[in-house]
Amino acid sequence: MQNVSVARRYARALLEASGPQADQVLSQLEELVRYLHSTPAVFEALANPAATRSARMTMTDGLIKAAEGMQPTLANLLKLLTDRNRFSAITVMALQFRDLVDARLGRVRGTVTSAALLGDAQLVAIKAQLETLTQRKVVLEAKVDQSILGGVIATVGSRTYDGSLKSQLREMGRQLTAK
Repeated sequence: MQNVSVARRYARALLEASGPQADQVLSQLEELVRYLHSTPAVFEALANPAATRSARMTMTDGLIKAAEGMQPTLANLLKLLTDRNRFSAITVMALQFRDLVDARLGRVRGTVTSAALLGDAQLVAIKAQLETLTQRKVVLEAKVDQSILGGVIATVGSRTYDGSLKSQLREMGRQLTAK
């Protein structure tokens, strides 16, 4: 289990250092984390405390060079994590950083679950409704769950808006059996 407080400290430092480029740094960091998860051997080599510092630094420099156009603050963070043998915290730190950037930019993350894949126009309409309800910019992730039968379930932050056919049928059943 990762030490969240350590990850949070690095995320706060990265937020302060990245300034107005925080959103760009976030997208590059998320892309890097996706890459590291798709190539576990690279991640394990960078996070391996048994590897020498110089070997890990060489790998980190190679990773930075391979990612052309990497923001300097992100490159410096990678070097710092490698130098302090904290590279294993990068995944948790990226999540912490995402939350901090979202808070700074007034965004909230959410998911919309439907029985079938939603079209772009439907997602835009749902996003607009959720932004009206939350009074914040919403970043939506779409998911498909055929068990809800129809309609959508939207979760934004800690709030859930359930407009699924499954929950409506369940509620009708309760009402019919209550009388």
